[in-house]
Amino acid sequence: MKANVGGIDKILRIVAGIALIAMAAMGVIGMWGYIGVVPLLTGLIGWCPAYTLLGIKTCPMQKN
Repeated sequence: MKANVGGIDKILRIVAGIALIAMAAMGVIGMWGYIGVVPLLTGLIGWCPAYTLLGIKTCPMQKN
């Protein structure tokens, strides 16, 4: 698993994931809010399987 999620993308994923989970836990939105676990985890590990399938990479290029 090579990192394919960049810095700003990671931050947005983590914030969105936490927000969805918090709203689901408070009952603001339904149980579907727990889907926020997906962006939270992909933001924390820096790898997104959908990006791999689509050939997208938001992390900066590494120097060899």
